[in-house]
Amino acid sequence: MLTIDDARDLKWIRVTDHSDSEEDIDYAGALLGSRSDGTIDILYRWEPNAFCHFHRHLCAVTSLVISGELHVIAYEDNKVKATHVRSAGDYAHSMDPHVHREFAGPDGALVLFHLKTEDGRLVEQLNNDGSVARVLTQEQLERGWQ
Repeated sequence: MLTIDDARDLKWIRVTDHSDSEEDIDYAGALLGSRSDGTIDILYRWEPNAFCHFHRHLCAVTSLVISGELHVIAYEDNKVKATHVRSAGDYAHSMDPHVHREFAGPDGALVLFHLKTEDGRLVEQLNNDGSVARVLTQEQLERGWQ
C-alpha cells in the first residue's frame, strides 16, 4: 500500500519554465496508475509559489489537496472569472472544460488527481492568449513514465 511517506520514492517528472518572471512554472508529477478504461491517477506537487501551465481539462477530473494550498484562477473569454484557494483536505470534482491556472501557496502543494477520459484526451495546454499550444493524451502520459 502506498502512503504519503512513500511519495518521495515515486518516479517524479519535473517540469520547469522560468521564462516568465511573473509565473514561474515548477511542478512535478508521479503517475500512480493508468488503466485501459481511461482512468488515470496522478500525484502532482508544486514548489512554493510556483505555477503549472495554463490549461483546460478535456475529461472528468477529481482532486484532493493533500498538503499545502493550491490557488486556482479561472478564466472566461481570456479574463479572470474567479479565484479561490484550496487548502489541505479540499476535494473537488469537475466535468467542465474550464480554462484555469493553478499555483501553490508559500509552502508548496501536493494534490492527488483522478482523471477519467472517454477519448484518450486529457488536457489542452494553452498559450497566454488562450489558444491551444498542445493536447496531452493518456497515451503520451503513459509513454512519459516508461
